[in-house]
Amino acid sequence: MQKRHLAILGSTGSIGTQTLEVVEANPDIFEVEVLTAQNNADLLIEQAAKFRPNVVVISNEDLYDKVFAALDPLDIKVYTGEKSLVSVVEMESVNMVLTALVGYAGLIPTVSAIKAGKHIALANKETLVVAGELVTELAQKNKVDILPVDSEHSAIFQCLVGEFHNPIEKIILTASGGPFRGKDRDFLKTVTKAQALKHPNWSMGAKITIDSASLMNKGLEVIEAKWLFGLTPDQIEVVVHPQSIIHSMVQFEDGSMKAQMGLPDMRVPIQFAIGYPNRLKSNFPRMDFAQFPSLTFEKPDYETFRNLGFAFEALEVGGNMACIINAANEIAVAAFLRDEIGFLEMSDLIENCMKKVNFVHTPTLEDYIETDKETRRLALEFV
Repeated sequence: MQKRHLAILGSTGSIGTQTLEVVEANPDIFEVEVLTAQNNADLLIEQAAKFRPNVVVISNEDLYDKVFAALDPLDIKVYTGEKSLVSVVEMESVNMVLTALVGYAGLIPTVSAIKAGKHIALANKETLVVAGELVTELAQKNKVDILPVDSEHSAIFQCLVGEFHNPIEKIILTASGGPFRGKDRDFLKTVTKAQALKHPNWSMGAKITIDSASLMNKGLEVIEAKWLFGLTPDQIEVVVHPQSIIHSMVQFEDGSMKAQMGLPDMRVPIQFAIGYPNRLKSNFPRMDFAQFPSLTFEKPDYETFRNLGFAFEALEVGGNMACIINAANEIAVAAFLRDEIGFLEMSDLIENCMKKVNFVHTPTLEDYIETDKETRRLALEFV
């Protein structure tokens, strides 16, 4: 296969570091052209010294001198600031961009990469949550593939390979249920961030782990799935699967179903996305069915975990509503991690923003940007 020259946006995070593990194991297939980080200068320097990209970006301008001093002797270009992210994805030497930035920050660089004709390995679900219609239309116009990295969407995509001509009846996104599966609202009133950060199956960054605990992560995945696979809300179902072995399923019009299974290891969907259409050999742990004699499923609790319902409501309403939910949630999670609001108050904050932020039925990119700003202002007032 033709060598992939990668720009990894967010290389020091959980997805970014695991992507570099995949790259290191396949040096004949992947080459790193760009690495970026927000604040983790030390790890960025370490990664750059090892993988020797052409360019690194440290978004925090206060850290530029430190990174420059370390990497300039290695003949690695160093840029800083958010605008640099938009520029580096357009580099001619890059042919695939892996977007692993956290939250809304991934939108503008991903849009820039699509406009430049770069294929996207998308680990930043918020890009499609915030502006799914705009992003998917841009991708079609520029003949760019958007390959999902999230384990659930990768599972759906893998189930559809060879089936793209067959209509989907529905998809079933699986959720682990997080650390608070089965708990009621009285219990959740007093939970701490330490409890919420203890995910039973997956090792992830703080923001996505809290989202998983509140089921907002699954809600965002519902919205992302709509745009990735061209679905209507009634074609998307969520089921709680505590073992996290079946990553998601597709049901076709003849009633048959396909499921993609495997151990909870994010390197598998990362490798599938950046190596597609080939399945690359790996030394990842293999599944032993004897260790999982029972796979169970249950319905999600929409009354206790209200964020999941908000996501389906955003799909029905359309417009900029998903953008509102995403911005409100980012503020809510940050406040919860600072011990400024309680676990259940995150949903209260989101609902408040859904009611009060100006609704735009057919938003432009500028409308999305303004909606994000307006929502964050209102959410901070709530905090």
